[in-house]
Amino acid sequence: MLQKQLEIIRNITDFEPEIAIVLGSGLGGFADKVDIVKTIDYSEIEGLKTSTAPGHKGRFIFGRTDDKNVVLMQGRLHLYEGYKPQEIAAPVRLMRLLGAKKLILTNAAGGINKSFNVGDFMLISDHISSFVPSPLIGANDDALGERFPDMSNAYDKELQAIIKKTAYSNDIPLKSGVYCQLSGPQFETPAEIRMLSALGADACGMSTAIEAIAAVHCGFKVCGISLITNLACGILDNPLSGEEVIETAAKVAPTFEKLIIETVKAI
Repeated sequence: MLQKQLEIIRNITDFEPEIAIVLGSGLGGFADKVDIVKTIDYSEIEGLKTSTAPGHKGRFIFGRTDDKNVVLMQGRLHLYEGYKPQEIAAPVRLMRLLGAKKLILTNAAGGINKSFNVGDFMLISDHISSFVPSPLIGANDDALGERFPDMSNAYDKELQAIIKKTAYSNDIPLKSGVYCQLSGPQFETPAEIRMLSALGADACGMSTAIEAIAAVHCGFKVCGISLITNLACGILDNPLSGEEVIETAAKVAPTFEKLIIETVKAI
């Protein structure tokens, strides 16, 4: 199916990206900063699922920023939408087959680490994926990657160093920590957050780890940045809402966009 989907894209555009970027909740506006060459809705690609989450438009955007060819996922797929891990991984694998070698994952996350504040950026140093199914379950596609991929450098240390330097050079405060993916769509209970904290998670959300696993498997160098849009359940007494996530993301979007743009320049 991937090869057929690749052919569909290639019949629409011969654009070859160097860098792939997945835009998280509330961050879709980054696409406006790119000199767009072509846009392809997921629905135009046979067999590819489309985004149903609020703020996720569900399309690939091919374009240039600072003379770098990029492909954006303006909208990702989630387990809570009813999609299988393999379906969630498909757009990431397609971007790799299109030629992209480096992947920047972004997301909106709940802060577990009590030193974090709403609006902070967290460089993902590692992840916990134990609570969601792997996209590699089932027969392995040897053309994509090996059966048992090593995950010891899942979030590439060289790319992490570039992002840290970029943030410092642009006076953008940047935390670092471990991200945990859960399935959603419900937010976590206070007891679950206490458990995640004990396991070493600094932030949690409903995406990203599945994509990172698929990306490492198919040969991407991966990095990730979380925007802390709310403090996780039990950290404060306030109830959580999806609207809060979108609202916080909108407030800090210009800074996040600058961090991504400058990172692309430096890669």
